[in-house]
Amino acid sequence: MKNIIETAVNNPDFSTLVTAIKAAELVETLSGTGPFTVFAPTNAAFAKIPEATLKAILADKAKLTSILTYHVVASKVLSKDVATMTEAKTVQGSNITIDAKDGVMINNAKVTKADIECSNGVIHVIDTVLMPK
Repeated sequence: MKNIIETAVNNPDFSTLVTAIKAAELVETLSGTGPFTVFAPTNAAFAKIPEATLKAILADKAKLTSILTYHVVASKVLSKDVATMTEAKTVQGSNITIDAKDGVMINNAKVTKADIECSNGVIHVIDTVLMPK
């Protein structure tokens, strides 16, 4: 079974996310033992951000790291667990809100594919990039 980074690299929908993870130097961390839960925005999710804003974020390593670690929970949370939760603490330090009433929403992002199991955790695909407050 591949780890989170290997899984993301092999999915063309995550090429922008992989570029961002490399720019923030988080490859080694997310290849580690974990377990991690990653709410992974697709290329289409990144495309919702204005191009100039996205370029500025990618150029600001501290801000990029904060945004990316806001997509990671330091435990393995499968969809069956998410249904019982209302929030989760992220690696970034802030909480994300979880609403499982009508599908699963993480803050303002919809989970479009859940439970991509990896050797060091799980990936849930989301349709919007999460921004910490």
